[in-house]
Amino acid sequence: MSADDNKLLDIPEQIPLLPMRDIVVFPHMITTFFDERESSASAVEEALTKNRFVFLVSQKEPSEENPSTNSLYTVGTVAMILRIRKLSDGRLRIFIQGVCKAKIKSFTKTEPFFEASIEKVEEASVTRGNSESEALVRTVKEQLEKLISHGKLFSPDILSVTDENDPGRLADLIAGNLSLKISDGQNILETFDHVARLNIVSQILGKELEVLAMQNKIRNTAKEEMTKTQKEYFLREQMRAIKNELGETDTKSEEIDELREKILSAEMPPEVEQEALKQMGRLEKMHPDASEASMIRTYLDWLVELPWAIETEDILDLKHAKVILDEDHYDLEKIKDRILEFLAVRKLKNSMKGPILCFNGPPGVGKTSLGKSIARAMGRKYFRISLGGVKDEAEIRGHRRTYVGAMPGKIVQALKQVKSRNAVIVLDEIDKLGSDFRGDPSAAMLEVLDPEQNATFRDNYLNVDFDLSNILFIATSNVLENVPAALRDRMEVINLSGYTEQEKLIIAKKHVVERQIENNGITKENIEFTDEGLLRVITHYTREAGLRSLEREVGSICRKVAKDVVMNNEKKKVITPKVVEELLGPARYLRDEDLDQTRIGVTNGLAWTAVGGEVLFIEAIKMKGNGKLTLTGQMGDVMKESATAAMSYARANAQDLGIDPKIFEEYDFHVHIPEGATPKDGPSAGITMATSLISLFTNTPVRADVAMTGEVTITGRVLPIGGLREKALAALRLGVKDIIIPFMNVKDLKDIPDDFRKKMNFIPVKHLNEVLAIALDTKKKRSQGTKAGGGNLKKEKVSSPAA
Repeated sequence: MSADDNKLLDIPEQIPLLPMRDIVVFPHMITTFFDERESSASAVEEALTKNRFVFLVSQKEPSEENPSTNSLYTVGTVAMILRIRKLSDGRLRIFIQGVCKAKIKSFTKTEPFFEASIEKVEEASVTRGNSESEALVRTVKEQLEKLISHGKLFSPDILSVTDENDPGRLADLIAGNLSLKISDGQNILETFDHVARLNIVSQILGKELEVLAMQNKIRNTAKEEMTKTQKEYFLREQMRAIKNELGETDTKSEEIDELREKILSAEMPPEVEQEALKQMGRLEKMHPDASEASMIRTYLDWLVELPWAIETEDILDLKHAKVILDEDHYDLEKIKDRILEFLAVRKLKNSMKGPILCFNGPPGVGKTSLGKSIARAMGRKYFRISLGGVKDEAEIRGHRRTYVGAMPGKIVQALKQVKSRNAVIVLDEIDKLGSDFRGDPSAAMLEVLDPEQNATFRDNYLNVDFDLSNILFIATSNVLENVPAALRDRMEVINLSGYTEQEKLIIAKKHVVERQIENNGITKENIEFTDEGLLRVITHYTREAGLRSLEREVGSICRKVAKDVVMNNEKKKVITPKVVEELLGPARYLRDEDLDQTRIGVTNGLAWTAVGGEVLFIEAIKMKGNGKLTLTGQMGDVMKESATAAMSYARANAQDLGIDPKIFEEYDFHVHIPEGATPKDGPSAGITMATSLISLFTNTPVRADVAMTGEVTITGRVLPIGGLREKALAALRLGVKDIIIPFMNVKDLKDIPDDFRKKMNFIPVKHLNEVLAIALDTKKKRSQGTKAGGGNLKKEKVSSPAA
């Protein structure tokens, strides 16, 4: 439609107005737009009933649903409706052609649609042969051709510009095919000068050309810098697309999706989940065969397999727990009470941190198996970590992922296997932890075994926090002194002592015999243990605080019976003391039954060792010399000092003790402790060595039915010692019932069971004079040919609290 055609058209002064949301319509422009407003539908109906003309004006705010007269620009385009169609969703599809520009003089109607009084804009014609306008027209056409060559898409109508030389019409045609902002389009529409309007369009095309040139430059640079890995990535993506089209599955995508689902369902803490998703994003971009990809995949596998929110429900029935504990272990009342206390508090308070317990005692008393029994009583998962010989700190805290073959520490490995964040974990042999150039693992345990710190335990491999505060840690040790003080302070130490012969008999009947019969393939129809036979094994074939040797000997008897059943078809064998000797051979440990044999210079001392209590026979002799004291038997420095203190006390109190002072000038003295290959140390043999020396100096025998323990000072005071229960057990095994103990150890007698105490007579003493009065048998004193008779050593009557 040419300008002459416009003159022929009779455009009325009052015309229906349609507000346009996001488009500026230019003259000569043919386009389609959609409108869903009722006012627009009314305006279109009005136009169709008259001359099909509408006035199209753009809104200043495209988001405004019901614009007012002030929300519309004043310059717009008169258009003719060519075709209209109502869609199923209620919208109108209107096909129009721009006719000419016009200005709003006034609004004649606003309801139910806009109607405006308009004034057509008459544009001046361009003088033919104007060189400036011709140059601008050529420039714009060249810019347009370049844009099309760069891949810029326009409608087919744009091709008609090649024949258009009118600057105004060319500007309108190009502007109508560009994606312009409303403000920019309106600026072009309101520029009535032809050359100025085309000049604005030329500037817009120039900017568009610059942007396209920069895009092409970036694209070319990226192609040049594309590495082999990126090329492989694109190729693999293409292969994946091809496989999807062929119906073949993409294994990598499936694995990534499966891994993402596992991460999201693991109920990790927010910061851990964020780290896991970050690493998964890295994995997704990597080639599956890359070395780092396998490392990240292993790391993510560890994260998703840890029990971040999985825990078992505690059995809080105290009676049920007590039945199970009593079923599995005899005695050990202190430990059982502690577990029942924990369950009772847990029943009253849900949010409770797990205690850190340390079972300390000799081997074979059931420390490790007690952990399993506790887990069963509480309904928790159980795991044992052996710490014996661990020297590398990384075995506790894990290795950093930068190392080849890195893996988490033992704590995290245990959590992965046990699949519960409130398990019972036994740290076995914590006193056997070592240290070398790789670090001190006991220092790494400080965080693990601290309820205030282990809620944020950080393994070097995972490098995220894990809450260990719900775990019940149980450490076991034989020698508590080997555990560093800082670590010892974090644990609640419960001491386990050795068993008496009667306790061993009960445990053997209840547990050991049944287990060994089952392990060796025989039944109760093939073998029967009598109490006397078991007691014979306990007293003459084992000497220990625990039960391991007893279990081995019972197992040996069962194996020999099993051999007889197979070879001789023997039906049943009753194990009596005589049969025990036939099967196991002569007794290995002979008890000194003749306790009436008193000897000069020989005293029964009691010692504590890592395997329980032991009886030490401390011997002293004299020979011609000049008062020199010799000590043998692998004594430690503390024990040697105790011998020296005893010697000094004897010399200082020679007159009161009835010792001839010349003996220190004419004789040398030798103190020896048998089993010289075994190192011995500690102050508790002080009164024993003093008794042996004074017995030698006064030529007075020491009672063989008395044992003793206690530290001695140079003034004769008797100081307290440790390990009283173990030492008392050792004396009982020997058959000694009178035990001299320091007075300050009377408080420890409450830890000894009543039936055990009734069999023994504990004699507390405060001074060495009391010890000598009880231990030396002055009735059997031998004459030395001197006045030293020891007459002042009167036996004082001392009451025993255990009598």
